[in-house]
Formats: sequence, structure tokens, C-alpha cells
Amino acid sequence: MSETSAPSLKVEFELTETDIAFFKEKLDEACEKHGDEGEILEGVAAMKKQALASNPPAFVKDRIEKLDPLVAMIKDEDWKLDGDDRKRVLDALAYFAEPHDLIPDHIPGIGYVDDAIMIDLVSAGLEPELEAYADFCAHREDLNAGEGDLPPLEDARKVMQSRMRRRRSRSRARPGAFGPGGSVTRYF
Repeated sequence: MSETSAPSLKVEFELTETDIAFFKEKLDEACEKHGDEGEILEGVAAMKKQALASNPPAFVKDRIEKLDPLVAMIKDEDWKLDGDDRKRVLDALAYFAEPHDLIPDHIPGIGYVDDAIMIDLVSAGLEPELEAYADFCAHREDLNAGEGDLPPLEDARKVMQSRMRRRRSRSRARPGAFGPGGSVTRYF
């Protein structure tokens, strides 16, 4: 079998409540170190640039790209994410601004594995935000394309952010969730 046709291997593992608490603790530590929005966004950009330049495994690359919408929703002036909603996303990004995280990023092959795991965790915890923002961006594209009789962007933003908060509130009820009100976290 040639190298190009080598089969892929799927590796799965399950994180226990204790494992999730461990990652949550690391996230909290990063939040304490990086409170400034600009510092967090710059740190995330630097980590992403360094990670992609190191030619990490595909599963790491795929996850690193998942940081883009989180950063975009902070920078997007039309989305106008503010208050606790903004803080939730920035707190989630703080871990990635820390170059001395759980597994040092400079270790070839595995340096970004902890980042990949954390990206999956924060993406799950911020699912309502990610869905609402994706819908908002699609709505904006439709408006810019002149499609149909659509509500103005500001009205759509208010509806989508309200829906985001309702969905987040419902996710708090799931026991053990790495999400809002879950038993191991205060940010998600």
C-alpha cells in the first residue's frame, strides 16, 4: 500500500468529570493570566500562526480552524457581542493565548494535542454562540446578495442573540456538561 492511500485511524476517548474539571482548571488559570481582550486575541493569533507553521497533524489543524469563528465574533462590529456574552467567548479563548499551556506547544507532534482537546471542549460549551453567529453571518450574506424580504441586520442580530441565550440557558440543565451551569465550570 502506498503512503498516499494509507487508511486513516479514528481514535476516541472519553473524558470523565474529573478530566473535564482538570481542563476547566487550566482554562481558569489562563483566564487569570490573560484578562485583556487585545492580549487574548493577539495570543490566539500567535498560537494559530505558530501551530500551522509547525505542520501539525490534520486533526490538530482541523480544530485550530475552529478558533476562527470565536475570534471573528469578538471582532465583528455588526455582531456587537457585549457584556457576559463577550466575556464567555474571551474566557474560552484565553487558554490559547498561553504559550506555556498543559503540553508545551514546541514539542513536535504532540505540542498542540491539549489545544485540540480544549478546542473541542470550548466549542461544545459555546455551541449556542457558534450556531447563532453562523446564522447571523449567513443572514448578512443573504442581505448583501439582495435575497428576498429579510429583516434588517440589527433586528436579526437581536433575535439571534436572544435565541443564543435561551439555548445556553437550556444547556445548563444537562448534568456534568462542559457548558453553562454544568457542574465543573462557571464560564460555559
